[in-house]
Amino acid sequence: MNTSRPLEKISHNTLFREGDIFVLFGELFGRGYATGLLEQAKAAGMDVIGITVGRRDADNTLRALTDEELAEAEANLGGKIINVPLMAGFDQDAPEGTPTPTELVNEMTMDTWQEHKLDWDHLAKCRELGTERFKASLAKIMDQLNGMIPAGKNVFFAHTMAGGIPRAKVFMAIANRIYKGRDARHMPSQNLIDSDLGKLILQNFDEVTANSFGHLLEASKSIRERIEADGGQVRYTAYGYHGTRVLIDGDYKWQTYTSYTQGFAKMNLENFAKAAWDNGVKATVFNCPEIRTNSSDVFAGIELSLLPLLAAFKKEGGGAWVDGIWQKCQDLLKDDATVEDMLQKVSDYQQDEAMQPFYNFEAWPMQNSAAQVDKTVGTSQEIVDLHKNRKELISDELSQHVVAATGALIFGEASEPAAPVLWLDHDMVAQSLIQSN
Repeated sequence: MNTSRPLEKISHNTLFREGDIFVLFGELFGRGYATGLLEQAKAAGMDVIGITVGRRDADNTLRALTDEELAEAEANLGGKIINVPLMAGFDQDAPEGTPTPTELVNEMTMDTWQEHKLDWDHLAKCRELGTERFKASLAKIMDQLNGMIPAGKNVFFAHTMAGGIPRAKVFMAIANRIYKGRDARHMPSQNLIDSDLGKLILQNFDEVTANSFGHLLEASKSIRERIEADGGQVRYTAYGYHGTRVLIDGDYKWQTYTSYTQGFAKMNLENFAKAAWDNGVKATVFNCPEIRTNSSDVFAGIELSLLPLLAAFKKEGGGAWVDGIWQKCQDLLKDDATVEDMLQKVSDYQQDEAMQPFYNFEAWPMQNSAAQVDKTVGTSQEIVDLHKNRKELISDELSQHVVAATGALIFGEASEPAAPVLWLDHDMVAQSLIQSN
């Protein structure tokens, strides 16, 4: 892929109506993009059906939700959940009596992980077991789901699965060095990619983030054919990340957070959508702008791509709502700081010499450099220091608006999507929010 294809116009829902089915393919946890899309589906009167990744007992057994857990999850979702555990990835799978990949990773230390070699024949068996488990559970879910969709209804499958980092202490220590480490604590992300640990993580990312979408497309084929035979339509969406355009020196330009280790899996996710599209299936990956979520907090400086949205609000027309957001953000800063000061720091960061090599779309996802990490983490810390309270940040305020905007943009575009892969850039996000407020 040589360039990103941006969403160029705001579309509105012309397909989904009251009583149609919205399937959230990924459990709803905390703050994240899915909440914005879910709210759009509810506003259209759709019936919401969700799934669960299940829970693991102390002995690592994957199980369905208890009655209490199910009631809480369904209240959180605002719909019915099919209670078959659908945990993606193979980091906790292994033939009986043998160690799981996570257990093998836990044998590593900060001193040994780069040289530590893994048994790839064993890991291949673990991966095969994980895939078989996932597909078997998915078949049960599709069987139940088929009985929950009346004839004549349209169906919206929203894939939200992502991640795949093993729950191992050593990796969190490594991640802190790679994504936050400066000076003597800096660790090149290429070191992780070159290690057996990194290769394992990339495989697990593929299973969770990308292959789960492929399995969904295949497993729902009979449902799709039934719906279409009854005159209904089926849509699939997924959340991608492949950088987005933000304001840089007055123009919208593509940029990215570096180093984004899941990038390889996100490109594979795009490939599943392209293959489906070529076969007549309306499946679209929407590459969304950066926000701060529970899972993104390990990536120091990710909010630096979000803050220019404030400038985009004014470039796209401004108005009373925009003035109110600016004032709300100003109120979060110390008395001797201004929003303009903050945006100037972001602009200086964007145009710093250390950042220039990373505005290379075709080379994405690039590995980090010491100078780039130092600039990213340093600027992030400077901007946090401008705030009155480190737990009440402008990036959090903006994130909730991006979630709302991406939900509206995706839901509107899904009626008649323009392509299998689309980028939601800051211009469209700003326009959507201004129009809706």
